[in-house]
Amino acid sequence: MNTRESILQIKAQMAQSIIGQETVIEQLIIALLCNGNVLMEGLPGLAKTRAIKTLSTQLESEFQRIQFTPDLLPSDVTGAEVYYSEGGKGEFKFQPGPIFGNLILADEINRAPAKVQAALLEAMEERQVTVAGTTHRLPDLFMVLATQNPIEQEGTYPLPEAQMDRFLIHVTITHPDDAAELEIIRLVRGESKAGAAAAPPERMPQQVIIDARAQIDSVEVSEAVEFYIVSLIAATRRPDGYGEDLKRWILVGASPRGSIALDKVSRAHAWLQGRAYVTPEDIRAVVHQCLRHRIILSYEANAEGITTDQVIDEIVKLVAVA
Repeated sequence: MNTRESILQIKAQMAQSIIGQETVIEQLIIALLCNGNVLMEGLPGLAKTRAIKTLSTQLESEFQRIQFTPDLLPSDVTGAEVYYSEGGKGEFKFQPGPIFGNLILADEINRAPAKVQAALLEAMEERQVTVAGTTHRLPDLFMVLATQNPIEQEGTYPLPEAQMDRFLIHVTITHPDDAAELEIIRLVRGESKAGAAAAPPERMPQQVIIDARAQIDSVEVSEAVEFYIVSLIAATRRPDGYGEDLKRWILVGASPRGSIALDKVSRAHAWLQGRAYVTPEDIRAVVHQCLRHRIILSYEANAEGITTDQVIDEIVKLVAVA
């Protein structure tokens, strides 16, 4: 079994446990292959937590869950220097926090204040944590999956733009259709019957992900596709050149992280499709996940009920491939 087949096997096994959310599964795997982080938004009960826990059971990894609450402290995330006394001598030793796992679930991230959210910034971007002046490296296999409820806003602290931009992709998760709902009922019923007797799946080694990343780095992007990426980002920054609607709707466009994300994620998407080159279709398949959290809409757009996805649809329609 080659590297791509191993990744597709993980995807297939996850699909057996997470019914009706194939797109979510694919985006989680793509983010892991791109060494990025995921912001997942959806109502309670839509398998956000189950998704990353299932991924951790398929892969040799350490899963850590951080429940974000208003009383959480930054040290509860990163760890802290703890004083130990032994044999009449005392010294401070670093006690790692849950951020030092491989797959990190930051559950309801917008329920913690800004100082706790900021504790994730260095880890998400630089893959390191600095405590008491000492820098500690995070594992090579590392991904933060942060969740938030799009409806319940009471007692929450909206994520600042600087942190939103550090997420590689923003995935929205919706209710399954009726057929998938029926499968979910039967799946949970079967899991209850099996109980502890169910054998744990054989876990893929982390080296599979490392090898896949190396292959994705070799996926080619033509100059025409590169210009297409740049043109899409330019349309978010200079919308006045693409029609009156975009000019009214967009307040702030995507940062350079947006173009970097489009490049990375489209190469991973092409690789999963079995191609060694990126096509415009790959860009269009991932553009919403890469840009929906990087565009700030104007007051007029919000007043008209325009969503970020609708703005991106309009941009894709107006921007031509060179």
